[in-house]
Amino acid sequence: MVETISADEFRDRIDARRRGERTFAVVDTRPEESFAGWRVADAVHYFYKPFHEFDVDDFERETGLSPDDSVVTLCAKGKASNDFAAELDTAGYDDVVVVADGMRGWSAVYDRTAVPLGDRPDAAPPLDVVQVQRRAKGCLGYLAVGGRERGPADHVPAASDSDGADRVAVAIDVSRHGDEWIEAAGERGASIAAVLDTHVHADHLSGGRALADELGVPYYLAAAAADRDVAAEFEPIERNETLDVGGVDLKALATPGHTDDGASYLVGDAAVLTGDTLFIDSVGRTELQFSAGDADDTADADVNADADDEPGAAAAARRLYDSLHGTLLAEPDGVAVCPGHFAVANDGTTGDVVPGEPVFTTVGDARRGIGILGLDREAFVERITRTLPEKPPNYESVIAANRGVEAPPDETAAIELELGPNRCAADSGSGSTADDD
Repeated sequence: MVETISADEFRDRIDARRRGERTFAVVDTRPEESFAGWRVADAVHYFYKPFHEFDVDDFERETGLSPDDSVVTLCAKGKASNDFAAELDTAGYDDVVVVADGMRGWSAVYDRTAVPLGDRPDAAPPLDVVQVQRRAKGCLGYLAVGGRERGPADHVPAASDSDGADRVAVAIDVSRHGDEWIEAAGERGASIAAVLDTHVHADHLSGGRALADELGVPYYLAAAAADRDVAAEFEPIERNETLDVGGVDLKALATPGHTDDGASYLVGDAAVLTGDTLFIDSVGRTELQFSAGDADDTADADVNADADDEPGAAAAARRLYDSLHGTLLAEPDGVAVCPGHFAVANDGTTGDVVPGEPVFTTVGDARRGIGILGLDREAFVERITRTLPEKPPNYESVIAANRGVEAPPDETAAIELELGPNRCAADSGSGSTADDD
């Protein structure tokens, strides 16, 4: 009999397989184009469409599988793979499992893990940085959790003493699945007092404004976001302005380059949340904002006259260089660098990143280990703009939605809009849509 499991249960089985605790094959039944563009790591492709004749001999020749194998079937929405699993069951496969909601469900799978922080003074207030990982897309958000006692900053309203929470938290780079941040706060006995985004995202729909509305707390973007005609209501956070997080300062650092409104958040001199400015092995790309047509970059036309890149990308790369070297790399070596993404390849692999384990580096390790950071300014700009990587799917519509100027009409449209891995890192030269049923 065919078993149906949730996408979260599928994640747990994949992790068990990685640890050598179980074996199974994942068979993806979507069209070849969809499979090639985005899939689960190590999946086997076999196209299947409901009501088409199924030839088990052909299946076994193409996949190398047999009835002795455990099989997990996967498609776009869970319908075709369910029918396919029934065909395998009829053909004598005794261990067949279907992933409910298919790749749509897989796109909404999360892990939550604590970021290790360096040694802090014994008298320092409590601080936890929780990383919220969206596994299939490589998107990373955060929950910064301090103690209960507040400092003099008046940006963060006091939480109700009757809410049962002993600690104060802020949520950063929240996806549209805001419950993940609420649950992470609950696990640490904290109430979320503010929500922030590092920038107007291009690869996924932000849930920051919606979560702030749900909780009745402020929603912050860098003050520079006003120049991008952001229609959604937000509180502007200025360069070097701080919020108090249960006695821990969260300081806004202006880090433009990936976008003009890019900000990084320094949390208690222990960690810096860098958004799409600095990753663990690369840096942010610099042309998405401008190629989406939501910024006037004519002032930099002379800078870009000889460039072969998208308009504005070279000028933005210069700003990115200054943000990296003048701001982020000026922090002490031991500060943890917590990026906004990790790389997910089209084939679902994640390089050295192990999903479910914290994705971070330190300022010192980034300075020494990321080759492009060793280039001078002009060589850096040339490298960043020489080869522009594939753009995120539907990025123009995603940016427009995150600016608040348009919105997906329903949940199905929102799911379709952001399917696929993120594409926010530059191709630094270091080597480093589902459409069926």
